[in-house]
Amino acid sequence: MRKSNIEAEDAALLIHGLSGSPLEMQYLAKGLRRAGFATLAPHFKGYGFGERSDPFATGTWQQWRAQVLDYFDELARNYRSVCVSGLCVGAVLALDLAAERPGRVAALSLLATTLAYDGWSIPWYYFLAPLAYHTPLRYRYSYRERHPYGVKNESLRKWIAREMSEKTTSIAGASSLPMTAVYEAKKLIRHVRGAISRVNAPALVIHAKEDDVASLKSAEFVLEKIGSKDVHFVLLHDSYHMVTLDNEKEVVADETIRFFCDRIRKTASAPVAGRTPRDVTNKSSAAA
Repeated sequence: MRKSNIEAEDAALLIHGLSGSPLEMQYLAKGLRRAGFATLAPHFKGYGFGERSDPFATGTWQQWRAQVLDYFDELARNYRSVCVSGLCVGAVLALDLAAERPGRVAALSLLATTLAYDGWSIPWYYFLAPLAYHTPLRYRYSYRERHPYGVKNESLRKWIAREMSEKTTSIAGASSLPMTAVYEAKKLIRHVRGAISRVNAPALVIHAKEDDVASLKSAEFVLEKIGSKDVHFVLLHDSYHMVTLDNEKEVVADETIRFFCDRIRKTASAPVAGRTPRDVTNKSSAAA
């Protein structure tokens, strides 16, 4: 991977949500690029939407993790520092990455972290799902995305609903979530809950008070159990689960950019002979 911008010294890896796409991270990516970051928002095979003939062929959480690690390591070889942001289960993968690469992640931005599917829009019968996880049913059943689609903004919600009725996906992700994907996500979540004390990277936790998919308990668990001594929390009051798309996407982007730039400024190494590190603080202010 070559640097796409000769001036970019620092990079950001952006991890979309389960059965989603890089479009979910598009607004944040644009803001980070304006702030001087090289950004990479890949589509993860199996974990993301599409690119598989069988919708239930989602692969294992270990295969998802391997892709995240590979992308991170490639960025780390080419840039001075690498920050990581993830949405929903993407935030869980970001935590897993930081636990696997201690001391190497410059900063984390954990958006709508999903350590349990316990939001107010989750159907009551979801809690019967474990009964089917170990039967062939998990290769036949999908959860159909439903109102409010993780979005509080009414105009955007109507557009997403129309897209999902006409297509198999939208900017907010796939129209249905295979049970195989949820099954693997639950195993990933269980693993990260046990490993989170090993995460020592600076962490920004952003969560909506009215998150319809994952309640504030997920954010509270991160704040209480993470091993990092540098943790900052932002509570959103006008968004649901898809915080990178919803009413406060500007807040999410601005807070993430500010946090990344500040942590890079604090931890940047001494200048290499003949080079002067860019002034990320000024660039962040210009982008805000």
